[in-house]
Amino acid sequence: MTTRLRRTLATVWARIKEHPLARIGPGLITGVADDDPSGIATYSQAGAQFGLNMLWTMPVALPLMAAVQSMCARIGRVTGKGLAANIKEAFPPIVLRSVVLSLLVANVLNIAADVAAMGEVAELVTGVDRHLMTAVFVVVTLLLQVLVPYHRYVSFLKWLTLSLLAYAAVLFTVHVPWGQVAARTFWPTLTLDSAAAAVVVGVFGTTISPYLFFWQASEEVEDLQAKPGSLALIIDGREAATELRRIRWDTWSGMAYSNLTAYFIILATAVTLHAAGVTHIETAAEAASALRPLAGEFAFLVFAVGILGVGLIGVPVLAGSGAYALCEAMGWKWGLERTATDARGFYGVIAVSVLAALVIQYSPISPMRALFWSAVINGVVAVPLMVVVILLASKRSVMQRFTANRYVLALGWTATAVMAIAAVRMFMPG
Repeated sequence: MTTRLRRTLATVWARIKEHPLARIGPGLITGVADDDPSGIATYSQAGAQFGLNMLWTMPVALPLMAAVQSMCARIGRVTGKGLAANIKEAFPPIVLRSVVLSLLVANVLNIAADVAAMGEVAELVTGVDRHLMTAVFVVVTLLLQVLVPYHRYVSFLKWLTLSLLAYAAVLFTVHVPWGQVAARTFWPTLTLDSAAAAVVVGVFGTTISPYLFFWQASEEVEDLQAKPGSLALIIDGREAATELRRIRWDTWSGMAYSNLTAYFIILATAVTLHAAGVTHIETAAEAASALRPLAGEFAFLVFAVGILGVGLIGVPVLAGSGAYALCEAMGWKWGLERTATDARGFYGVIAVSVLAALVIQYSPISPMRALFWSAVINGVVAVPLMVVVILLASKRSVMQRFTANRYVLALGWTATAVMAIAAVRMFMPG
């Protein structure tokens, strides 16, 4: 290889590393975690019950979700503190206590539903008892978070994000009427009765979730602390243009990847389950199992592998988000880059969260019931928390000259209104 060629390759590689796409991380992982097993169950039910007529929810949800998550990421990078730490400084103590307590309870219930789904899917694939497989997944995710430093652990999570491609692969095994898909995406033939409204509420509630807000803000802080010499933008704003551009790339691409995958899940179940008259799905495992006789063994296996892959991302994100929030609220040491002995409280919260979820598997509490209550709690806490996020992102006393722009704030308020309607609808009879 000539010297000139080496220099050219070195220059190209340097430019690739500097490009925002090369530094995607928190947004991508957050987006994939949003498609956790319980989310897959919700999207599968939407496709099974209403066919192609629920595809429109994903294009609508994308800008709303991305706007809120980008504000959370911006808050973390600009201030150098997580969401809970900023709430602690800017709002009365009752706000922080209510949000953190609700988050912890909802996360444990959500983890319980997720690991139960993973155990059921693993049993379908391997024949090994679901409770044993659930315990294995809990232990694996716990050990990874406790024993592997953040800079290595996050690389593992990034590779796992490829598991979402499984749902695109399913579409290659079945007939898809693409003309109808395009039409129904932008012009659904849907009567918004109580059943349809309930599914729409479920889809938006699954897509915009409080635990994702805390995780992405704290991961920006983790990334900041992992780079020697880097400071919060309110202290050193020289990297502001580069960092804020990266956050936009990371967040919007991560949320697009997440929502496109959810779109594929709705589509795959619409053209298989709904087309065959299967209109009721309670768990992700049921969706995978129902695909087997309709779309074949390969489609079943691909769908199942996707559930396990995103579960291995979703469970750590759920447990980690609660740990970040509580530790910031209490002033404890925290961070996946720290050792277990250096951040006992942080890893203690993670351990208690996943082990409590495991205990639910052996209790009379149904995992689906746990998921229902998780959705209720998230529905209650999401709206005021989104208001808090928007206020933080627009406060000059918090963000100084790096407040969110009007476009993002407008999308944030729109998302808040949508979630408020969803929360009210959740408590309405019928």
